[in-house]
Amino acid sequence: MKKYKLGNGATIVFERNSSKSVVVEVMFKVGSNNESKDIAGISHYLEHMLFEGTKKRRDSREIANEIEKYGGEFNAYTTGDRTAYYIKIINKKFEKALDILSDMVKNPVFDKKIMEKEKKVILKEINMVTDDPRQHQWVLFQKNVFDKHPARNPTYGTKEAVGAVSRNTLLDYYKKYYSSKNMVVSVVGNVDEIKEKVSEYFGDVNSGKTVLRKTIKEPKQLKSKKFVEKRSIQNSYMVLGYKTVSRLEKDSYVFDVIKGILGRGQSGWMFNEIRNKRGLAYQVGVMLEHEKDYGYFAVFCGLDKGKIEEAKKIILEQFRKLEKIDEKVLDEAKTYIEGHYALIMEDNHEMADNLAYYETIKDSKLANTYIKNIKKVSVKDVKRVAKDYLNNNYTLVVIRQK
Repeated sequence: MKKYKLGNGATIVFERNSSKSVVVEVMFKVGSNNESKDIAGISHYLEHMLFEGTKKRRDSREIANEIEKYGGEFNAYTTGDRTAYYIKIINKKFEKALDILSDMVKNPVFDKKIMEKEKKVILKEINMVTDDPRQHQWVLFQKNVFDKHPARNPTYGTKEAVGAVSRNTLLDYYKKYYSSKNMVVSVVGNVDEIKEKVSEYFGDVNSGKTVLRKTIKEPKQLKSKKFVEKRSIQNSYMVLGYKTVSRLEKDSYVFDVIKGILGRGQSGWMFNEIRNKRGLAYQVGVMLEHEKDYGYFAVFCGLDKGKIEEAKKIILEQFRKLEKIDEKVLDEAKTYIEGHYALIMEDNHEMADNLAYYETIKDSKLANTYIKNIKKVSVKDVKRVAKDYLNNNYTLVVIRQK
């Protein structure tokens, strides 16, 4: 992996491989955690608008066609801390990807009519997430598990704030955060002259200022919390979890190993106990998130409302079993993580996104130490973290059938 700095402060990270495709991802260090209440959802709104036309490309169809006519793929996403745009395309069209992405980043038009149209699209997206319990459960969980951190707010914002965003407000937000000092260009594939070519297309992005989000000290949870939302549905959905640590803390790798024990496919403890042995649920899993100054760990499942208490009891029992694991259990989790990580990173987009993620947190070189840090985790570490974090001070969110 190589890393370069352009004269305007933009960071380039590059991983060469023998693939026939190349991925270019442009990531900005801004997301919903940077927003105030009156502009909640503006980062996600801005993500949408960058696909809606530039000074050179009239509309979203023209942008899409220029990528898709070569068999390429493109997409974008917004999280609490990041907004990213990427194109995956055949190697010989590497510069086409650079041209399109740089045009989107540098020359969005923010047409007022299209802005109003896209507001409607986003409001439909919010409704879609709310309608789907498997997505909405995470909105409810983050809202309840965090007390002070802006991660408690949904990335899509609120209907009121999105509906009220003006062109000037969007333009001001764009100018503040979409600067070269706030940008990472991640490239993965079999291409040459990376620094020169990226500089040609992104070297004139406005340098702006480095905008740092205030670090929030989330208070420790001292008792259990429960939130129930009742709906006219056929199934119930539960999430039981905890706020944990950031990716910059060593214990984050211990949680990765714990997920490897509890939540790896159909052989993980949770799936085995809840579905295989008892048939309580169809969907069972473990969710883990590590960011720059926060994290969470949670077990989720979809089941009948009459089985929620039984499932909760089983989940807590598995946490206690972690305090008695042996080297065999630990080694299986580590080999699972190593193999799974290798398979995922064969995908150029996953690799590009991973490098950019680490660069926005601290340094893309940390990606190369991931497996090394996993291998350092000991039985003692797992027992300690299970005891310290996975206790009775949990947050339980239930979307319950009436």
